[in-house]
Amino acid sequence: MKGSLVIVGFFVLGVVAGRLGWLDIGSFGFDISFIALALLMLCVGVGVGSDMGALKGLRRLDGRLLLLPLVTIAGTLAGCLLVALLMPWRDLGDVLAVGSGFGYYSLSSIFITQYKGPELGTVGLLANIIRELLTLLGAPLLVRLFGPLSAISSGGATSMDTTLPIITSVSGKEFVVLSIYHGFVVDFSVPFLVTFFCSL
Repeated sequence: MKGSLVIVGFFVLGVVAGRLGWLDIGSFGFDISFIALALLMLCVGVGVGSDMGALKGLRRLDGRLLLLPLVTIAGTLAGCLLVALLMPWRDLGDVLAVGSGFGYYSLSSIFITQYKGPELGTVGLLANIIRELLTLLGAPLLVRLFGPLSAISSGGATSMDTTLPIITSVSGKEFVVLSIYHGFVVDFSVPFLVTFFCSL
């Protein structure tokens, strides 16, 4: 949770800096958002590539559990469709693009900002931060009501990093490998789904 609050704090600092003109992004002479995105993807790749033990542990999982990321993606998009019905003034593609961040706020918000502008990019950022915070705070209740897989699914792309400690503590250590696998697959889908829905 501390990490999430730090990120929210930096976001607020960025908004203040932008409003007060402390930092002019256009003065860099290059697309700083793309550079940040490339560095984020590099970090994700290094993290996945250096954790071979977790990847080997996938062989011991029940084959049906390997479908959990697909269930998470389908469930999230179904929820977005319901939200879109309640918000007829919003374009369906925009709602699906925001939901397709799956908690990966840094990556998805950059894509959404590039395709749809800063307003929707900010909505995407906040929606995904809220998803992570709800998982961090609500995981014990989710597991009690819906079982150990619910916390993993709720975490979305964050189930392999920021929400992994709380998922491990409430779902059990036997779900660590599944949680990492789930986060990796959902994480991998984010750039494809977000850019697809942004282009609709």
